[in-house]
Amino acid sequence: MDDYPLLNLFWTMLWFFVFIAWLFLLFTLFADIFRSKDLGGWAKALWTLFIIILPILGSLVYLIVRGRSMHERAAEDYQEREKAFRTYVQEAAGPAGGAGVADELSKLAALRDSGALTADEFEAQKTKLLS
Repeated sequence: MDDYPLLNLFWTMLWFFVFIAWLFLLFTLFADIFRSKDLGGWAKALWTLFIIILPILGSLVYLIVRGRSMHERAAEDYQEREKAFRTYVQEAAGPAGGAGVADELSKLAALRDSGALTADEFEAQKTKLLS
């Protein structure tokens, strides 16, 4: 450990952190390029090649030219995912949850009490709901 001073360790850790941040930026840029609905296939390919061939210049130019709308695309993507998640949860929970069945049973009981349903119809519907 004597041949590797503390300052060199600091610089190594700093460069490692910068490298990880650089990778994160590249993944974010590529995700934004392919998420973008206003770019055609050729434009996406050209932006991708520009960032791969000249990484620093390509990233800076992309951030300058299209950086303002990156947030809008990310927010739109988040909203779509949130909507899909909520739809999935609602479908998975379904109307057959505990409160849904109780509400239906109370409605059936009210219809039976008002005379709109006979006792046999009430029992048939109740069996259907509980099964």
